[in-house]
Amino acid sequence: MDMKKRVSLELRHRSPTEVQELVLDNCRSSEGKIEGITEEFSNLELLSLINVGLTSVADVPKLGKLKKLELSDNRISGGLEVLAERLVSLTHLNLSGNKFKDISTLEPLKKLPQLKSLDLFNCEVTNLADYRDSIFKLLPQLIYLDGYDADDCEASDSDGEGDGVEDEDEDGEEGESEDFEEEEEDEEDVVAEDDDDDDDSGDDEDGEVNGDVDSEDDDEDDDDEEDDDEDSSPAKGEKRKRDPEDDDDEDDD
Repeated sequence: MDMKKRVSLELRHRSPTEVQELVLDNCRSSEGKIEGITEEFSNLELLSLINVGLTSVADVPKLGKLKKLELSDNRISGGLEVLAERLVSLTHLNLSGNKFKDISTLEPLKKLPQLKSLDLFNCEVTNLADYRDSIFKLLPQLIYLDGYDADDCEASDSDGEGDGVEDEDEDGEEGESEDFEEEEEDEEDVVAEDDDDDDDSGDDEDGEVNGDVDSEDDDEDDDDEEDDDEDSSPAKGEKRKRDPEDDDDEDDD
């Protein structure tokens, strides 16, 4: 899809003044120029033109509120003066994967007082000796070069390197992980309740088994008592032995 058509699709249900972010990545540019973007996009804060075949930024319109400009993976080699003239509020500029060979071609960026992040990754200029020191000296307002400051400390998300989409994804993942943790806790509670039920049922079973054993023991005791009674009584046909005390009673009579 060419760049003009893509812009038209973006404006189907809104006016240019309502657009704050415009992503035209991988569109086809005509003759390597920016097309379809005009000064009517007066509230535009982010413009992304990654891999659209640009060779020049001469046709970029005046966008006073634009803060982030993505131009990576194009064929731009110079002509940055127009950015300093028309994008006065620019804070983040990504030129990685372009054709910049000399540090002097970046000198116009000195006129962007609010520029704090510049990316030149995969540009030939990064192979020059003292590349980082030279850029920080050339652009004193710069805080981050290729994602790192002058002390080689990496830029954090709070420095506004992202466009907000990643932050939303992270929040969504955290919410999902929290939900997952809650589900795990619920499952653990259910398992614990099942274990308690198993313990109780085990006690009941033990009680039943013990009850059966005890009743059997009681039955055996009753049988023993009956045997003792049977042993103490005379057997059938056998005379009962006379007790000497019985004789004494008769003599008294």
